[in-house]
Amino acid sequence: MIIINEQITLADWELTETFARASGPGGQNVNKVNTAVSLRFEAERSPHLPADVKARLKRIAGFRWTKEGAVIVTSDKHRSQAMNREDAQAKLRDLVLKALERPKKRIRTRPTLASKKRRLDAKSKRASLKTTRGRVIDE
Repeated sequence: MIIINEQITLADWELTETFARASGPGGQNVNKVNTAVSLRFEAERSPHLPADVKARLKRIAGFRWTKEGAVIVTSDKHRSQAMNREDAQAKLRDLVLKALERPKKRIRTRPTLASKKRRLDAKSKRASLKTTRGRVIDE
């Protein structure tokens, strides 16, 4: 069970952990112990997340989102399986917290008269500079 905030906790049935051999640090244990963690969260089927949060999570997760609607987070930074498990859970927690934030609605504004004038002045200066370039004709 992962606690995201006061309202949202992810149940154990939504999470699946698999372990593999890590490519990172490990010394003599690197070829013997499965320390890399792959944490799978069934986001699409989760009753704990609202639909808008799921949509934002899908956009934020990117390549980590599978066709079945799951988010897969991996970690192989540390030498121990327990630390990698905590790291993967923290990554998932951060993803969900980021998806919980509603984006601020953009308020459309019109450009001021002065900014329009500055833009057109810069355009005309650039155009006059370019007109001076060209072929040199010898007489």
